[in-house]
Amino acid sequence: METRNLIGGEWSTPNNATVEVFNPSNLKEKVGVINQSSEEDVFKAEKAAKNAQKEWAKKPGPQKSEVLYNMAKALENNLQEVAELGSKEMGKHIGEMKGEVTRGIHLLRYYAGEGVRSNGSVIPASDVDVLQYSQKVPLGVVGLITPWNFPVAIPIWKLAPALICGNAVIWKPAENASLTAAKMVELFEQAGMPAGILNLVVGKGSVVGKTLLEKADINGVSFTGSGPTGSYVAETCAARNIKFQTEMGGKNVAVIMEDANLDQTIPIILSGAFKSAGQKCTATSRVIAHEDIYDEVIERLKKGVEDINVTDALDENAYTGPVASKEQYDKVNSYIDLARKEANIVAEKEVTAEKHGYYISPTVVVDAPSDHALVKEEIFGPVASVLKVKDYEEAMKLANDTIYGLSAAIFTVNLKYAHKFLEESQAGMVRVNQETAGVEYQSPFGGLKDSSSHSREQGQAALDFYTNTKTCAIKF
Repeated sequence: METRNLIGGEWSTPNNATVEVFNPSNLKEKVGVINQSSEEDVFKAEKAAKNAQKEWAKKPGPQKSEVLYNMAKALENNLQEVAELGSKEMGKHIGEMKGEVTRGIHLLRYYAGEGVRSNGSVIPASDVDVLQYSQKVPLGVVGLITPWNFPVAIPIWKLAPALICGNAVIWKPAENASLTAAKMVELFEQAGMPAGILNLVVGKGSVVGKTLLEKADINGVSFTGSGPTGSYVAETCAARNIKFQTEMGGKNVAVIMEDANLDQTIPIILSGAFKSAGQKCTATSRVIAHEDIYDEVIERLKKGVEDINVTDALDENAYTGPVASKEQYDKVNSYIDLARKEANIVAEKEVTAEKHGYYISPTVVVDAPSDHALVKEEIFGPVASVLKVKDYEEAMKLANDTIYGLSAAIFTVNLKYAHKFLEESQAGMVRVNQETAGVEYQSPFGGLKDSSSHSREQGQAALDFYTNTKTCAIKF
């Protein structure tokens, strides 16, 4: 397979540099070729989107809904193919990848329903014979910049609300999720997406992303990715007075109190830390355990890691697969090397040498000080640091001692602990006896502090970003 641009309903193959894509589970298997888009392609997409957007915005809500329902059906009919392509391209376990495609289907149907719901409200007026009301109107043309770790779900939770609100889209996916993106857009076009409403440009952030952010005539940008890039997105859009939202990193914590049910808790911790090879912005990266149960937690984590099956992402029996790229492999291993030198590794799953892929052992680290890089920095891999505390107050202080504020969880049967944690945790998503990773599609998603620009994705909250509010009044 190879990528092509979709601009104004026309497919084209850029005549620029190409990048070969190899399966991170098996580096001997070539998956496809990425054809890099150019600055000119971005401007073509901008023109096509602007030309198509006004007619799309005029369509009645039920007509826009029908397009999204058709997109959902096309994705459902091709679920296995899209899931396998995603697994081969970025290494996510096939079971998780199928779940992600299913989530994309649900997101499309959820936002399709918005086409027949209210998009404003009547407001009392101070004068007689005045009808005053608010109305949500589309931004216009929005740029979507999406990451590789959720190649289907994250793009759709941006695309679906943007489209149902009447916007046209220019989508720039991450390079190592571009094959999956191209397949999805192909399916959406076949499902009846009008020409020019969804435009795909593929390539380097330094070319395509930079042009989209700095030069293209767009009205909004939704970005998910790294903190430094998110800061650049925010600064650039603010300088241009373009609406923006950024979802960035996390250093998510799971607090285990002395009364926690460890039979239930430990499998949840293992899943949060090591599923998807830890490549989730909501992955459990820090574990804080009460001193009364600390030793037992460590022993159970050791046993749990021993039972983890790290192998080919397409193996249905795998627990998790490889990390997504050589860059990820080198970065995560640098933290594991740091743990060997400056802390202690108490659990590590050996990965057999004959596997030709970017496989990394799930790793549990102890004895790293609370101000150490292993505890402070986002690793984005299957590495979890465990810290010991004497009471709830110390646990809460450590939990909030981070520049990030995306997700946090506490494990306890004590309602006082539970409610205090829900109130005091400085995170956008706070849970009791649940995994830090993941959120239901109908719920607002986003973080505090350096994890987010503070707007929310998914649920009803997403509609606020992709619209402006207009206040209307008529005297009769």
